[in-house]
Amino acid sequence: MKIPIFAKKGVKFYDEEFDEYMSKIGGEKLAQDKPLWEVHLIKYPTRKNNAAGTSVVKLHHSLGDGYTLMGSLLSCVKRVDDPSIPITFPSSHATTSSIKRLPESIFSMFKSASDFGWNILRGSNFIVDDQSPIRPENKEFKHGFGISNVTLSLDSFKVVKNKLKVTTNDTLVGMIFLGIRLYMEAKSYESRKTQATAIVMLNARKIRAYKSVEEMLQTNSDTSWGNRFHSLHLPIPKLSDANTCNPLDFVLEAHKIIIGLRNSSVLPLSGLILRMLDKIKGTEVCCSSTFLVQQKK
Repeated sequence: MKIPIFAKKGVKFYDEEFDEYMSKIGGEKLAQDKPLWEVHLIKYPTRKNNAAGTSVVKLHHSLGDGYTLMGSLLSCVKRVDDPSIPITFPSSHATTSSIKRLPESIFSMFKSASDFGWNILRGSNFIVDDQSPIRPENKEFKHGFGISNVTLSLDSFKVVKNKLKVTTNDTLVGMIFLGIRLYMEAKSYESRKTQATAIVMLNARKIRAYKSVEEMLQTNSDTSWGNRFHSLHLPIPKLSDANTCNPLDFVLEAHKIIIGLRNSSVLPLSGLILRMLDKIKGTEVCCSSTFLVQQKK
């Protein structure tokens, strides 16, 4: 366990020092001769976190993906009504008639081919983003990076998602896309309409519910422990006078992009190509692919 000592004394809150420390440990590599995790105990109050202190756990991605790590966390908690029963979450299953599925299947075929081809062209650099504040001519990061944090109200997210009939994830992605475009516009007004792309990590598992650690340690292609994720290129919506005045348009645009991705088979198609590349060229070539990343157990 690491307990940092901040130089500044006598202040009420340490948000600036906290952000600087997070940026510092975020840019440091984990020691290869020690376990691939660290625990940092920050004994200073912060205003944004509304906390008297903060504990930070830094993990290497080789230990598992978000699904397995969240499953481990949920395995540590118990139900209040009956601790012997594993924790469960409500789920909904929508049914669709065969007649309605036919046009959706036809659309999915064309959408899958389009998404798959576009991602290959992006990864092969046949299609490149325009020069912009987030893609300068010199692609190297001269000033490193910084980590900051912000607290958002879950109730506010619920108001937006219920009003637009979208998901919380749609709302978050739309907010991030809008923030990126506003930053680009502040740096260069012309960049508000340049072609820009985000690489988004997606869960490649077919299951919808979390499993216990015991279940994940069993041999199963869907629930077993490890890394099963893909990364895909998603176009960042362009900024216009209309959606600047109504930021909710960005949420709707993000929803449309994500819905299109769900109706596409680009993930399994890309996974098939990646597995073929792994067998023919080896793991190193496979992992260096720029249009798709999938780490295995």
